Amino acid sequence: MIITVDPEATEESVRTILEVAAQHPGITPRKYDYRGANTTVTEIHLIGPAEIIRTIPEKLFSELPGVRSVLRVSTRYRLIGRHGQKHQSPGFEYNGVAFDESRVHLFAGLCAVDTPENVGKVMSELAANGITTTRMGAYKPRTSPYDFQGLGKECLPWTFELAGKHGIKIVAMEVTNERQIEEIQDALRASGNATGVMLQVGTRNAQNFELLKQLGQQGTFPVLFKRGMGITLEESLNACEYIASEGNPQIVFCLRGVKTHLGDPHRNMVDFAHVPVVRRQTKLPVCVDPSHSVGRLDRAPDHLFDIFHVVGQGVICGASMVLVDFHPDPKTALCDGAQALRLEQLPLLVEYVNKVRAAYEDVCAAAART
Repeated sequence: MIITVDPEATEESVRTILEVAAQHPGITPRKYDYRGANTTVTEIHLIGPAEIIRTIPEKLFSELPGVRSVLRVSTRYRLIGRHGQKHQSPGFEYNGVAFDESRVHLFAGLCAVDTPENVGKVMSELAANGITTTRMGAYKPRTSPYDFQGLGKECLPWTFELAGKHGIKIVAMEVTNERQIEEIQDALRASGNATGVMLQVGTRNAQNFELLKQLGQQGTFPVLFKRGMGITLEESLNACEYIASEGNPQIVFCLRGVKTHLGDPHRNMVDFAHVPVVRRQTKLPVCVDPSHSVGRLDRAPDHLFDIFHVVGQGVICGASMVLVDFHPDPKTALCDGAQALRLEQLPLLVEYVNKVRAAYEDVCAAAART
């Protein structure tokens, strides 16, 4: 059972709701705040055996002061789920950047950080195009133990310093264990919190449940969760529920392609048709990663790269974030250079994303009138 609190409710009203819920043996009430850019939604979840929750009358709470609605939940996605067609999706705000369904953020950057010069070039170009978000891989789990594994904590100080210098507000960065989370926290503090970090769960760690718990327990950073490349959508959404159940509801769900036996031309089967599915089933903002879906820089007859077209597939479906690889000189990239766009192609991508998003909003407005 989920009790949604009215935004104008007093703290006393919230305490009363919690006290009434706690009177039922075997039931634990938990309060969750979903802080969006323009609104905060407070929910109180009744946790316990289904047979006990079924005996609790909704009227017991619906008549209390400060209660907006009471909903019985049948879905397993208690925290991230969209319970009912009109249930709010407030998103969240972090370091001055709002993540919700009303905009698209472009996280363009290096798949793997290599040199301060290249980091500086990327961030300078992002700033010139009005972009304040980027991706920078410091820790790189790879299929082969002999491939480049990332510079690790060595690159964090100058990466964060350059982000602050160029006005970058959020750096998306993959982690694989708790120690790396602590290294990022320490480096950020040492930089005077020059920027913010979104911790990324890579597809290989989609069911690393201990890591998911740690990301939920740390209350500092939002999480970008990449769908597991070889597991079902339901399994990936349950992984996000792990993060939320440990106390961190600030999650973006990323589609990045799935493994198939269909072979070329793309590295993975593009799964961006699932953007509306995830949005329908959950309250999570949805990201798409065209670089790791396509994995190469082929051009279509219209002169656009396949990566552009795949970006369009995600944005036209309502994705609110795009994670894409760029590099000043892809031939020298230490990781996935074959899929990295060049910096001079960034303005065209920005224009393309803006136009596709505008077309999506026009069609949504027309649909709302029918």
